[in-house]
Amino acid sequence: MTENHEQSLSAEMPTTYDPKAAEQKWYRYWMEGGYFKAGQKPDAKPYTIVIPPPNVTGMLHIGHALDFTLQDIMIRSKRMQGYDALWLPGSDHAGIATQTKVEQKLREEGLSRYDLGREKFLEKVWEWKDKYAETIHEQWQKMGFSLDYSRERFTLDEGLSQAVREVFVKLYEKGLIYRGKYIINWDPAARTALSDIEVEYKEVNGHLYHLQYPLKDGSGHITVATTRPETMLGDTAVAVHPEDERYRDMVGKMLILPITGREIPIIADEYVDKEFGSGAVKITPAHDPNDFEVGLRHDLPQITVMDESGTMNKEAGKYLGLDRSECRKQIVKDLKEQGVLIKIEDHVHQVGHSERTGVVVEPYLSTQWFVKMKPLAEAAIAAQKSGEGVRFVPDRFEKTYLHWIENVRDWCISRQLWWGHRIPAWYCEETGEMVVARDEAEARAKLGRDDIKQDEDVLDTWFSSALWPFSTLGWPDEASADFKRYFPTDLLVTGYDIIYFWVARMIFTSMEFTGELPFKDVLMHGLVRDSEGRKMSKSLGNGVDPLDVIDKYGADAMRYMLSTSSTPGQDLRFHWERVESARNFANKIWNASRFALMNLEGVTADDIDISGELTTADRWILHRFNETAREVTRLIDAYEFGETGRQLYNFIWDDLCDWYIEFAKLSLYGEDAAAKRKTQSVLAYVLDRTLRLIHPFMPFISEEIWQHLPHRGETITLAEWPKYDPAFEAPDAVQEMNLLVDIIRSVRNIRAEVGVPMSKKVELLVKPASSELLEIVERNSHYIRRFGNTSRYEASLDITVPDKAMTAVVTGAEMYLPLAGLIDISQEIVRLEKELDHLNKEVERVEKKLANEGFVSKAPAKVIEEERAKMADYADKRDKVLARISELKS
Repeated sequence: MTENHEQSLSAEMPTTYDPKAAEQKWYRYWMEGGYFKAGQKPDAKPYTIVIPPPNVTGMLHIGHALDFTLQDIMIRSKRMQGYDALWLPGSDHAGIATQTKVEQKLREEGLSRYDLGREKFLEKVWEWKDKYAETIHEQWQKMGFSLDYSRERFTLDEGLSQAVREVFVKLYEKGLIYRGKYIINWDPAARTALSDIEVEYKEVNGHLYHLQYPLKDGSGHITVATTRPETMLGDTAVAVHPEDERYRDMVGKMLILPITGREIPIIADEYVDKEFGSGAVKITPAHDPNDFEVGLRHDLPQITVMDESGTMNKEAGKYLGLDRSECRKQIVKDLKEQGVLIKIEDHVHQVGHSERTGVVVEPYLSTQWFVKMKPLAEAAIAAQKSGEGVRFVPDRFEKTYLHWIENVRDWCISRQLWWGHRIPAWYCEETGEMVVARDEAEARAKLGRDDIKQDEDVLDTWFSSALWPFSTLGWPDEASADFKRYFPTDLLVTGYDIIYFWVARMIFTSMEFTGELPFKDVLMHGLVRDSEGRKMSKSLGNGVDPLDVIDKYGADAMRYMLSTSSTPGQDLRFHWERVESARNFANKIWNASRFALMNLEGVTADDIDISGELTTADRWILHRFNETAREVTRLIDAYEFGETGRQLYNFIWDDLCDWYIEFAKLSLYGEDAAAKRKTQSVLAYVLDRTLRLIHPFMPFISEEIWQHLPHRGETITLAEWPKYDPAFEAPDAVQEMNLLVDIIRSVRNIRAEVGVPMSKKVELLVKPASSELLEIVERNSHYIRRFGNTSRYEASLDITVPDKAMTAVVTGAEMYLPLAGLIDISQEIVRLEKELDHLNKEVERVEKKLANEGFVSKAPAKVIEEERAKMADYADKRDKVLARISELKS
């Protein structure tokens, strides 16, 4: 494709659009041209998005397709608007998720990671990563994403690993990272800690077990209830509320723990809800986070009764070696036999499950690494409350975000995995002394010895992801050219489901280490659900592979459907019918463009001239395009992609295809060469710029058509974005065109109603409401004659109304179609009475609105004026319909 594209290539344009051929051809062309690379406009204002890195656990799903399409729309439109636009790609190592996948694969081969050892196992994981990173690349390309691959990053890249170590060391040195023994969420299948937000709570039909613990002195017993009787083996107290009169005299006494025979105290603590159940609660500090806190306050022992795999340990006595679920069955049986278990109730409750492996999470006492979150949250809270924080779209998510960061808990960042960033802590093998360092050499220097060993654990995946907006741009090298130019970024697009996992943590770390917010705006979108509103899942078999959608309907149809069917923050239901509708829209654009190009043969870019004398239709389409360009730009900047799609659809389908191209045929097929050249210019100009507006949504078909048009430039990707131009304002042409369209549409509707085909000529009488409107109708009579297909046409202020005629009333005119022999007068009266009923209802509706004091006092003057104009118009039409009914009945 040449830089100075002077010749129309319409002869090359096939009758039907082939998405597969176009998508391969143009993506390759864009890549070879380097059009997606940032930094080619050093004087332009930068605009940056860093992609939310997909996990290298598998292929991208339809949710990714939505997320990334919205980003591509923003990047493509900003690139065309002249920004130095960077969309930085990358992927996440996804510690537990990826390791779980690889371990599953090994199990199929009869192996475990321990059989391979750490190094060999990691080699397997890297093989997995390389395979799926390549798959993700292919999917990005098939979906048409304009990513700057020259800057692609991975969370285990050396540069990002350096950033991770730097952040860990600095937080540790500030006392914000610490190591301690705490109750954490434990995944017994993956044998690793989980953060709070890696736990999914599901409603489970379980039981509530009521147990009687006898007092040591034989004076009675105390009743407690539990959903997990197997943990009673680790009980170290029973707690009551200090103000609970029932137990005041019991506080300090000892109980005998059934089965074990161990003595445990009755303690008083305000944690207990005295109104719930018996008002007495068993305390198991090593197996419940709330009990852990109570235990710390009362200096209670911490007895762990199961191991890392959820198997009962030696503290469980005779239950040693039983799985936790088997232990529950056995202990319930034993408690019944001892007469301790007095009641079992059905109980529906929320149970935590591992997001990755799906097993029930075990609250587990373990030595882990933590980040103190409250000190990091302070700057983010202050920024948000001062109005200088991140802008959330929709803004309701700001409350969600603030609520979480104001109540944030310390973050457990260590994971008992092999795949990930090793914790940068080293221990002296002889003394056990520990230091935190950026690398082994620094650790040796700090310890002053060589017999050291690095911590076996790795960091939570979200630790490295929290640095993503700045680590990908070269930080901690603050002199990095990309960091200086492209940070802070402009926009983060992500699902509302990871506002805690990721969004908040990126803001915390960015403010702590760069002094800046990581992005200006956060656009929160919903989940893509199936047509019934269900979450897509393997178990339901209702997932949708974006490549299947592309294979069936093309990438543009999928992109357009996903982006324009969504409202910020709301879930989207996937309907194949909507994709088909989007495909039909693409075909409409193709067919209209093909017609236009057949009538632009030989027209070059130098021939296009839209100055001078223009027809009503020409001025109208330029006005409508101008309005559409302004609205599309405004709506994209407001992230209102659904409304953007509606504006584009209405303009392209209705205004451009259904009306303007039809009107243009009169000049294109006429004898007036000058009029034909002018219409060709307007048609080429509007089509070119319309394709630019649709390009961010439908990049492939827009490039394919654009390359056939007369223009200057290598690719639509770099074509200038259409700007609003006051010179195109033509309200008079809009008024004229609206009248013409109404007249022609009414004639067509009447024909359809009485079954007169468009091929059959009819008489048409038009009675405008004023001499000014008569002048408009007369000046444009060639359009009315052509598209009404009239045998006789008359327009006058003094029309003699025929006895037998079909009638229509539009704003500014009445029409009569004498159809003697083709019309049943009684049916026409019925039709007019239906129309009268409709107009009466409209008049009544507007009258009520204007009589509503609340509406009149609050609505803007312009809106009230519009409503009054509507009422006058409806009333005028009603009077004319009434008059016509009277005439027909006389």
